[in-house]
Amino acid sequence: MNTMEIRIKGVSKHYFSEGKTIKALDNVDLTIPANRIFTLLGPSGCGKTTLLRCIVGLEAPDSGEISIGDEVVWSKEKNVSIPPEKRGLGMVFQTYAIWPHMNVFDNVAYPLQIRKVPRDAIRQRVAKTLRFVRLEGFEKRPATKLSGGQQQRVALARALVAEPKVILFDEPLSNLDAKLREETRKELRTFLGELKITAVYVTHDRIEALVLSDSIAIMRAGRIIEEGSPKKIYFDADHRFVADFIGRANLVKATVLAQEEGYTVVDSGLGSIACQHRDIPTGSEATLCVRPEFIRIAPGGAAGGRNVVNGRVESLVFIGEAYEGEIRVGSELLLARIDPDANLREGDPVSFTLDPAHCLLLSV
Repeated sequence: MNTMEIRIKGVSKHYFSEGKTIKALDNVDLTIPANRIFTLLGPSGCGKTTLLRCIVGLEAPDSGEISIGDEVVWSKEKNVSIPPEKRGLGMVFQTYAIWPHMNVFDNVAYPLQIRKVPRDAIRQRVAKTLRFVRLEGFEKRPATKLSGGQQQRVALARALVAEPKVILFDEPLSNLDAKLREETRKELRTFLGELKITAVYVTHDRIEALVLSDSIAIMRAGRIIEEGSPKKIYFDADHRFVADFIGRANLVKATVLAQEEGYTVVDSGLGSIACQHRDIPTGSEATLCVRPEFIRIAPGGAAGGRNVVNGRVESLVFIGEAYEGEIRVGSELLLARIDPDANLREGDPVSFTLDPAHCLLLSV
């Protein structure tokens, strides 16, 4: 059984640029569980690729320790530095790095050839891996005659053929068009699920992270801000930055009024709103987060009760499966997803009810 947990302790990495010190990684502590798909998500320049390169061994941190399974692969203190090729890892890059002068078989076989694996074993393992990524029969096809999605699968096959303990992905789908990206995402999720392998995936694409991951760590300015399952990160983030980054969010300033009947009640630009319970002291400033999909505009307005909000439609944009609407509520402008059958026009008054379960309070 593969138990390739990755442990990162106190890892920092600094760069010097134009007389300034840039903290690419700032004392990162992280445990990546074995046999799961773990995603590092964050904006460009947050340090996620640097962290991935430190795990692989393409970068040396300035301090800290990295272990893969039971082996310390890098430690400043213990003076350990295992080279990348001895770490037992597979890597899939943003640019597929497929050799154009080779056919599919030779591209996939290459890692085994340089390890001097016997020819018959290479043939068997390449055939098995190409079957797995659904490229059987493509062995003799020149690499340049493949579509983007097929090239992506060749890169995956090449990373898998040496049966690595861990596989790492650096934004591997960013060169594909939207439809192909969606299909490849699903395929990749299936492949990695079947392999039961430790996978570390780097992306700045929140949809990709939500679709693919068992766990997500959100990075910002060289630090891990928050970690959790896709649902936890999306529906129950602890930080304003995370809630805003992982999906479109309406963020409204609020003040905590009271804790009552299992809810935390706040005063906000939307009025008095009962939210999911949070341990935030009365009188504290907070941020009310409501996702656009939970602003349900009912034809004929909302019935009475708790969390009723009245506003006016400021703009409507048709995006196919729904309208994206902006609803003006006092000085707040809320983004809402509106049913195409709602029969609304710009300027129409609307009222809606916010379910307390979908009103998230953020203390940061």
